Amino acid sequence: MTQLPQSRPVTRRVLIFVYEGAQPIDVSGPLQTFDTAGELAIGERYECRVVSSEGGAVRLQSGLTVLTQSPPARARFDTLVIPGGPGVHAARRSPDIVRQVADLARRAERVCSVCTGAFLLAQTGLLNGRKAATHWRACAALSREFPEVHVQPDPIWVQDGRVWTSAGVTAGIDLALAMVEADLGSAVAAQIARRLVVYMRRAGGQAQFSTPLALQSADSFGPLFDWLDRNLHRSLKVTDLADEAGMSPRTFIRHFTDRIGMTPGKALEGLRLERAQSLLSGTSMSLSEVARRAGFGREERLRNAFVRQFAVGPAQWRQSFGETN
Repeated sequence: MTQLPQSRPVTRRVLIFVYEGAQPIDVSGPLQTFDTAGELAIGERYECRVVSSEGGAVRLQSGLTVLTQSPPARARFDTLVIPGGPGVHAARRSPDIVRQVADLARRAERVCSVCTGAFLLAQTGLLNGRKAATHWRACAALSREFPEVHVQPDPIWVQDGRVWTSAGVTAGIDLALAMVEADLGSAVAAQIARRLVVYMRRAGGQAQFSTPLALQSADSFGPLFDWLDRNLHRSLKVTDLADEAGMSPRTFIRHFTDRIGMTPGKALEGLRLERAQSLLSGTSMSLSEVARRAGFGREERLRNAFVRQFAVGPAQWRQSFGETN
């Protein structure tokens, strides 16, 4: 019996361009995400190369040294990744590096930056007239230095045509998962997320600022956060939070806003949204029950809050990010 020849797996070529002082996780997060796709034996894989301006050893932030290759001279490839890190500002002041990145970007089907890597992309002019994300701490500087870039301060990642940009640090993994999903579908992206022990594939529209983390990091409001976590299902008003904090409403609102960077009402809604996201992604509860347990009371209020924050309703959000996907 004649055996049919097996088809060769499709290979998608990825270049990760590094420089002195790049942030290691901005390199390793996307690298591991793409590499894990090949471990799933799905008939397609990513071939990743870490390159630098001249090749050889490059010292990243925190002293980690990586061996890199020289950039390909003329070949086209699928994806170019520019990581962020404290060294990005020296890199973008180098005419040779900016010229190389611009040349590589012209030969890539898709170009992306992680964290402050957006500054190097912006230096090439590639972000002019486009929406772009970066680490929340760098948004103001990116907007100020590159006024033609439409900086988006909230999203985890942004796609504008063939250019993808992300927020900081672990958001590079979210960005890479989103690109894998675009290439190979949501089921494969979900498998990779589970392999990487990523709690949840975050949508680009999700905010990079976490309300629980903000409250936990504020020592003076730590006990209030613990109380809120236990009482979030209740119908709470700002006066209830002020009473629990032992302050008058006016004093509480002033101190809370100064310390946390948002009003108590905004923080309360943020906590409820994150509770609802957790219930939607990890349980099969009805929307009305999710609304009740997250403190929204009615399903309509839950839906309005989701549309306002994420531009999709809770049912659509669950379809994209529930555990069954």
